[in-house]
This record gives sequence, structure tokens and C-alpha cells, in this order.
Amino acid sequence: SMSLREHALSLFRSAVGTVRPAPMLKRAVKLQGDSCPQLLVKGQAFPVKRDLYLVGFGKAVLGMAAAAEEIVGDHLVRGIINVPLGIQESLQRAGMQEMLLKPHSKIQVIEGARNNLPDPEALKGAVAIQELVEGLTAGDLLLVLISGGGSALLPAPIPPILLEEKEKLTKMLASRGAAIQELNIVRKTLSLLKGGGLARLAYPAQVVSLILSDVIGDPLDIIASGPTAASSHGVQDCLQILSKYNLLHNLPKSVETVLSSSPSKPTAPEDYSHVCNIIIGSNTLALEEAKRHAESLGYTTLILSAAIRGEVGRVAALYCQLIRLLCLRLAGLGEGPLGDEVRGNLLQLVAELDIPGLNLAEFLQALRGFGSERAICILAGGETTVQLRGTGKGGRNQELTLRVGLGLHRAQATEISGHQGRCEIVFLSGGTDGQDGPTEAAGAFCSPELVDEALQEGLDVEAFLSNNDSYTFFSQFQGGHHLLVTGLTGTNVMDIQAILIRAM
Repeated sequence: SMSLREHALSLFRSAVGTVRPAPMLKRAVKLQGDSCPQLLVKGQAFPVKRDLYLVGFGKAVLGMAAAAEEIVGDHLVRGIINVPLGIQESLQRAGMQEMLLKPHSKIQVIEGARNNLPDPEALKGAVAIQELVEGLTAGDLLLVLISGGGSALLPAPIPPILLEEKEKLTKMLASRGAAIQELNIVRKTLSLLKGGGLARLAYPAQVVSLILSDVIGDPLDIIASGPTAASSHGVQDCLQILSKYNLLHNLPKSVETVLSSSPSKPTAPEDYSHVCNIIIGSNTLALEEAKRHAESLGYTTLILSAAIRGEVGRVAALYCQLIRLLCLRLAGLGEGPLGDEVRGNLLQLVAELDIPGLNLAEFLQALRGFGSERAICILAGGETTVQLRGTGKGGRNQELTLRVGLGLHRAQATEISGHQGRCEIVFLSGGTDGQDGPTEAAGAFCSPELVDEALQEGLDVEAFLSNNDSYTFFSQFQGGHHLLVTGLTGTNVMDIQAILIRAM
């Protein structure tokens, strides 16, 4: 029989497979009719009256564009996409031909944003996209492809702000622990194309955006900083964030100028009647696919949440308590005093992490409905944050996994009855883009046994964690067998976590 680790790997692969650009676009988009052609997107019809244009930006957009061009065929007049530096070569090397444009493609590819930071190349691409959309007229249809990483690939700061200045400000915010949502609000406020700017410039053409979401809750105005969505944030929000991280007093002059002269109210929704935004891929879709797959492997499966967020240490604590509860249930001790204590811990952690839409009472109720299952799978997704304190090598998924392993090891050491020992546990966390931090791993697998083994070998797990050195830790075992290495996937819907538990 397959090991839990192999099961976890196959769940992860099935989740990622369902949000790969080609299958995802082909599921969502069709072209029908010859005399008066229509583009059908998830059941909505858009007549192709005159010319069809395409623009796109983001880490997964090259594959999306290749699939889109295949679907719309000769109707496409011209396209421009902004994609990460070196991506065509990487995909070529990885043998992922289906993600590359055909030799005579009508789509121009501009590569930029080295290390996911806006740069002069990305700016050049943004300007080209801006010029294309400004020239559109009423009969035209503009297809916009958007994926995560689109923010860095569409930099067009409002003059007189220079790219470097906006850059420096974003870096300062990030280094002080600002969440991605907060960074996006600041970027948007200082940008021509973000926060609905691109859609406004494309008026009166019909704009159809196909979006691969890499943000919790799929908020249209936040993904890639919402170039085709009405922004729900104004200058006030931007100022509030800058003040929260004590940056109001050392802003570049140009930023002060723009903030003081910007309208304080967000743009009215009626300015977007020519726009249709459609999410065609998300963490939720990936989790639903993983759930189907887990059930086909014989696991009783629940999805905890697609909105897991917060500091890795706290999120790891949440998963540890959840695993303890599942093991107690398998040992028939779920309703005793220990079960009550664990449930109490869970309630406190969920309240503290404030995970949108997570109803713990409902989730625990569903768990109670499980009979005496011998194999349980809990799935979740989202994006955690890591406070960098050390100089080691790792990523948020590897760090989360190692923290869960250590937490389970500690729980086992303190629980005299050792009922946790009666179940086999594997925890997996991985980035759906195939990348986790500056490593070639997408994430890692861990079990309490791995931590036991490390401690027996005299390794100080705590020290690895405090140096943010999870990658080095996992690399030391069984030839890196515990690292999740998938290579580039060409997609990105944040991270996926899986807890697999089997009664021994």
C-alpha cells in the first residue's frame, strides 16, 4: 500500500494539476459561432463584434496566453503580456512546451520583474500595455489575463513618483512585516494601472478579465492589485497603513505630492459597467480537487479553510492542536477532559488568527460526524507569513512543516498515555507555484518521527527554526526525501496543506 507521504504527494499534484493554465482555461473559455462569433466564459457570452485584443501580466500568464490564443484563434489581432524574467527559458528547459507561445504568435512577450520586484523592463511592458488599451474603441473586446505576481509586472507609478521610490517604500513596508494585502493597497494608490486604472483606460471597449487568484478570499481588487476592478480602498487606507508601520515621516517628496493631490474617494462602480471579472482558478478549486482525490484513496476528508493566514508559529500551533484532537478521536478519547482542553486551545487559536470564514464549531461538528474512520484527511490552503530573524535558507511552507513536526513531537513527549503514538501522521505544506522561498523545493513533508530521529542524531531543531533554516534541516535527511520538489508548475494559487492520519 502507498505510504502516507506518497498519498500526500499525489493529493498535492492533483490540486495543482487542476489549476494549471491550459486545463483551467479550456474548462472556462469557449469560442462559438462562425457568422457572429461569441466568447463564452463560464456560461457568460461576449460577442466578438470587431477586434479581439489580449493583455496579461503575472507568473502564470504565459501558459494562460498560450491556451487562450489556441481557443480564440484568428480572432486575436494583437496581444502583449508581461511575464517574469527568464520564464520562457525555464519552461523550455523543463520541457513544458504547452506553456509556451507558438512561433508565429500574435502575442508579444515582455519579460521583467527580476526577483518579483518591479524594474525598468516591467515598466516598459506596462507602458506598452497602457498604450494598447488606450487605443481601443467601442466594438473591441479586450481579454485580460491576470495571475499572482501581476503586481510587480505592471508598475506604472503616478508621476512624479519614480519606480525606485515606490520600490523602496514597498521594501520598507515588507521588512516591517506588512501583509501582502497592505502592500497591495499602498501600491495601488500610487499607480496608474492598478486599482481599476487599466479598465478605465480601456473604455469604451468590452473588458473581460480571466483571473487566477493567489489571494485569500479571491478579492478582485487585491489580486495583482486589481487593474480591472473597482478599488474599495482610497488614499485614507494607504495613509493608515503607512502610519501603522511608522513610515509617514520619511516618505519621498513625490509620494507626498501624489497622496495629497489624489481624490480621497475610491472611483464609483458605474465606471466599470464595461468590465467583467471572472475567477477561473483559485485555492478553493484546487482544494476541492484534492478532496475528491483523497476520497478516492479512501480517506474521510474535510476542508478546514482556503483562507489560512497568520504567522507560521501560530498556524503551526493550530495544526498541532487539530492533529492532537484527531488522534484522540481515533483512540476513542475525543470526548474526555483532554479533548476538551484541545478544543479550548483550538478555539483560542482560531479567534487569535482571525481566519476569514472559518467556522470552527461547524468544523468540529462535522468531525464528530465521522464514525470510527481509520484514515482521515484534513485539507487547507492560504498563505502564512514568516518573520525573518535568521540567515538560513527556507520558505514559509518548509518552516510551517518543521514547526508542526516539532509541536507534535513535544505533545507526544508530554502526553503520558501516548495515544498519539497509535496513529500515523504526515503533514504536508507546499506552494502551488512549485517555489518556496529561495529554494528549489515547493515545501516539505513531516512526521513526529522525523523530529525524534533528528533529536536522536543530536540536531537542534529549535536552532534551525530560529535561524529560518528549515531547508537545510530537511536536506539532511534521507537525501532530502522530506522535501517536496515539483519544479515550476506554471500556476499559483497560494499554498496547500494536508494532514493525513491513519490508525496504526
